[in-house]
Amino acid sequence: MGSTGTVLRELRGAQKTAKGVSLYSRHVNRPAGRVLAAGAYRVGLSPNQVTLVSAAFTFAAILTVALAEPSWALGVAVYAGLAVGFAFDSADGQLARLTGKGGPDGEWLDHVVDCAKMILVHTAVLVSFHRFAELPSDVWLLLPLGFLFVAVLTFCAGLLREQLGKAAAAARPAPADGGAGPVSRVRAVALLPADYGVFCLVFLLSGAPGPFLAGYAALAAVHALFLVAFLTKWFRELRALRVD
Repeated sequence: MGSTGTVLRELRGAQKTAKGVSLYSRHVNRPAGRVLAAGAYRVGLSPNQVTLVSAAFTFAAILTVALAEPSWALGVAVYAGLAVGFAFDSADGQLARLTGKGGPDGEWLDHVVDCAKMILVHTAVLVSFHRFAELPSDVWLLLPLGFLFVAVLTFCAGLLREQLGKAAAAARPAPADGGAGPVSRVRAVALLPADYGVFCLVFLLSGAPGPFLAGYAALAAVHALFLVAFLTKWFRELRALRVD
């Protein structure tokens, strides 16, 4: 087992492409995950165990949202738990590529945890609104449900796009550049509002109910717009792969 510095260098060489990744994931979450992956490697954790650590931080933070009255201290604690959980979510894949111990079971577990956190975080906000918030109208209780719908549909549609695209492209020759293409900084900036790590920041406003509601609603609207754009883009991409 090499030194931590050696492990970090090997992890840098085993990174996934930065194409289609926001600046937050590229410059904050992935580097943090790399450090956590190196630490996990040093103590002998498997990728699946790292995924479970990610789930523990994430679900503990989400449970706090549902059970505790919003405050500034709660917001910091929730954000920290979600952010650390997200970093470990990056670490499990990096560790799998470093050790060669990844597999279908690990990918499945990772997707299950991702789907669960998307459902539960908005459910927890709904519970918090119902228990603690003085909303202008009960209609606002539909906001977390709408955000939940958008998040889950984006996740499922994106996953299907990836899997169906792989199946359709399997019989086609690979493009000369390996399909990676150039990394666009403009796209990386544009994707920031749709990044889960940026979404987690809204919980820092927990001590101010009005700004939290406004920030959460704004993110819900932005995610809905991204969903429309993604669905259009993915449909066109899959249509282009159709064999007539």
